[in-house]
Amino acid sequence: MSTSTLPKGSKGQTPELPKKVFITGASGFIGRKLYERYQDLGCEVRGMDLVADESRNVIAGDLTKPEAWRDHAKGCDLFLNIASLVSLAGDWQAYKDVSLAGVRNSLDVAIAGGAKRFVHYSSIAAMGWDYEPGADERAPVAIGEEYRYGVAKGASEHAVLAAHAAGEIDCTIIRPGDVYGPGSRPWLIVPLEMARAGKLILPNGGKGIFTPVYIDDLVDGTVLAAGLESGSGRIFILWGDEEVTCREFFSNHWRWAGKKGNPPSMPLSAAFKLTDGIWWVNRKLNRPNETTSDVMRMWARKGGYSIENARKQLGWEPKVRLKDGLERSEEWLKEIGEIG
Repeated sequence: MSTSTLPKGSKGQTPELPKKVFITGASGFIGRKLYERYQDLGCEVRGMDLVADESRNVIAGDLTKPEAWRDHAKGCDLFLNIASLVSLAGDWQAYKDVSLAGVRNSLDVAIAGGAKRFVHYSSIAAMGWDYEPGADERAPVAIGEEYRYGVAKGASEHAVLAAHAAGEIDCTIIRPGDVYGPGSRPWLIVPLEMARAGKLILPNGGKGIFTPVYIDDLVDGTVLAAGLESGSGRIFILWGDEEVTCREFFSNHWRWAGKKGNPPSMPLSAAFKLTDGIWWVNRKLNRPNETTSDVMRMWARKGGYSIENARKQLGWEPKVRLKDGLERSEEWLKEIGEIG
């Protein structure tokens, strides 16, 4: 029995619902929310993640070893590839194994299993950090040694679009903004921990632009992109279309941590030197840490993005304003005991 309402397309049409859905990364923040939405809509949902969850029909596996979960995906109409190397500090080999070869593995599993649509989660990071404000899906993807996460995401899109162009499987690519909301570790829990430790330092006075999208809006957009014919073969940028400076956004975490004022800042050039030094020391000590100059680049972006493509092709419009989304996030943090 469906307990969710289907979002409507640009002409009032409802997206086609699959009978069976398979999700890689099904226990992560975004994967879990997609799992719940499709299940509420009456679909049979299964998936894989690094740790099995038998209660949700999620088996253990990773993108580099598809033989462990290939059979579990058979018979699913829709394949959502959410699993990824979510790191700004990985080495090139790790990105190559997971974000490139791993995506091709997922495509092969989806094709062999009979999926009709393959939806790949990329990222706005694919466009780099120094893009022109208001950039859309036609803007260049990142290349070079910097911003490795974004470079790898852009390269992963190539594999997906090549499979679509060759007629192997119908594909769609989602580029989410900075996804937040109840359950978010990257943009709620981690910055809060950094604030408590006094390590939340922003470049250039915190003037860089943060591009949030509330999780429920992202899920709506994904359901539309996956189920409408107009989603086929396209890339969609999905974010809240509400620019906020990093200083404004992370001042919430600073307040939640019991601190007054705003997070401290330093010039971008100095932030690069500091984070490069920390990264070098951590590498020498073989100590995992996400403190890199690419974090500073992410927090020094100059503007937002265009969502006109999603509006036109999908009829998608973000519904949750940032103020409301942050209030819901704060309530969740209170519920789980992170803040008083």
